[in-house]
Amino acid sequence: MGASTDQSRFSNLRSQAEVLDGDDVLRHLRDEFRIPSKADIKRTTLEDQQQKEDRNSNDPDPAPIPTDETTTCTYLCGNSLGLQPKRTATRINQYLQTWSTQAVQGHFKPLSDSPLPTWLDADSRAAKLMSPIVGADESEVAVMQTLTANLHLLMSAFYRPDPNGKHKIILENKAFPSDHFAVLSQIRQHGLDPATSMVTIESPYSEDSLLTTYDIQSVISKHAADTALILLPGIQYYTGQLLDIPTITAFAHKHDIFIIWDLAHAVGNVPLHLHDWDVDAAAWCTYKYLNGGPGCIGGMFINSRNSLVSTTIADPEPERGYGKRLSGWWGNDKATRFQMETKFHPVKGAAGFQLSNPSILDITSLSASLEVFELAGGVSALREKSMKLTAFLEQSLSALSEDAKKLFRIITPSDPDQRGAQLSILLDDGLLGPIMKEFEKIGIVVDERKPNVIRVAPSPLYNSFAECVTFAEGLEAALLATQK
Repeated sequence: MGASTDQSRFSNLRSQAEVLDGDDVLRHLRDEFRIPSKADIKRTTLEDQQQKEDRNSNDPDPAPIPTDETTTCTYLCGNSLGLQPKRTATRINQYLQTWSTQAVQGHFKPLSDSPLPTWLDADSRAAKLMSPIVGADESEVAVMQTLTANLHLLMSAFYRPDPNGKHKIILENKAFPSDHFAVLSQIRQHGLDPATSMVTIESPYSEDSLLTTYDIQSVISKHAADTALILLPGIQYYTGQLLDIPTITAFAHKHDIFIIWDLAHAVGNVPLHLHDWDVDAAAWCTYKYLNGGPGCIGGMFINSRNSLVSTTIADPEPERGYGKRLSGWWGNDKATRFQMETKFHPVKGAAGFQLSNPSILDITSLSASLEVFELAGGVSALREKSMKLTAFLEQSLSALSEDAKKLFRIITPSDPDQRGAQLSILLDDGLLGPIMKEFEKIGIVVDERKPNVIRVAPSPLYNSFAECVTFAEGLEAALLATQK
């Protein structure tokens, strides 16, 4: 009876998933990505033995690499590392061809049969592709450096503490460690003590580290008189909670406080309107939902009012025309960048905060994925599917047996407007290791956060509703296996 009931539960879910996948107008985007097979994720070599033999033989019909739905793994880890778009290899090969055939001329010489920009303009094209994803004017976006480096650059420019006035930085108590480290070091760089200059926000009511807008506003109000800067995540990495960016930004401005947003888990995941929300500044990585590749180049938003340049190239003292910032030659005006002038006159906008010339390999990889976002019709279309996917994942988890459900709970907000694509699942103590081992056996890839959380993120670009059911079945089997 029990087995029959279990089969019926998941059979009904699979029937629903089949209908939802059939109605999905974005399902064709899955074909834009390389999805590892179950065999792939278990291998300890780049290719399996059969592939090696086929490649090394003269067999005109080598065995095909399995790519159908039944052999792909269930990859629900886009919140940590997005899958590789198929066009990434094509674009990188075009870049390598440019380098091999044009060498230094690649900086300036456009090629009629290549879709790639010259290397001199690669950062500008990437900013153009990125700007609609974050809801900004193109001039307010720079594709540069990496996330923590960009946070440091922003704080170096806009954290101007007065030991006798505004000197504190407010952040959440469970901030991603790198953000926490950056704040600590910035405070110490100014000769201040984190014990008195750093304030952390913690909810007095939530056992799951969720922060209400009221919690955040209360801390801001309490410390407004001596707070110089706020650093918050758009989506909290551990819980998957989406914060109310426009409301909190407006509240910070009401108290004359500069606010920076870490959008690592929000960019490419939820619609952003940084310009319309009057956000001061933001930074993000590009290897999660943006699928740029591991450690890929980051991005930065600086509101146009914070990057004004009022002097001209000919001004003998150009530094009078822009605010405090760290500077480098790639941020210099393009008209004089290669004249090797020693007077820095920045490009107007966020691009004027650039330092060294960017990695063209990184930008090429990122831009390949951003092309797929254009095919999708933008983040709003993806968000619509994402909300359905995450809700169906939640529904699938609610269908688990009572014996399984007593071993975990979801700590991400149930309100769809307060979360992105991620559900964070808090397991009973001691279950994380065994669960992850079971997932490896059956070809499910998710992210773990010790000591006892798994983060599950169905990406609307390449995940299906059927995979939500596959995960739920796999989780129930893994949970029950730990109880034997």
